[in-house]
Amino acid sequence: MKLIQVIKALSDETRLRILNLLYQGELCVCELEALLDVNQSNASRHLNRLSNAEIIHYEKRAQYVYYKIESNILIKYPFLKAILDDELIKEEQCKIDLDRLN
Repeated sequence: MKLIQVIKALSDETRLRILNLLYQGELCVCELEALLDVNQSNASRHLNRLSNAEIIHYEKRAQYVYYKIESNILIKYPFLKAILDDELIKEEQCKIDLDRLN
């Protein structure tokens, strides 16, 4: 079931932090690594999990891969939009991540 995949993908702090950042706009893997202070392998593992759940998608441009939230996912699962709009901003680490992004 797709819903189960989505919920499982949301069950990790790093993946929620990634979504919190991608909710602001597309970012490349190298930017996510720096913002989250994770290595490339760890970032890729989490991005793959989100991508497999079809929460995010990517586009390769030259040597960079850019990720963004799949727009239809927020319509299909409104609870995800509610989490991004209302809940993640309450998390201290997510606030720190957004400050670093800005």
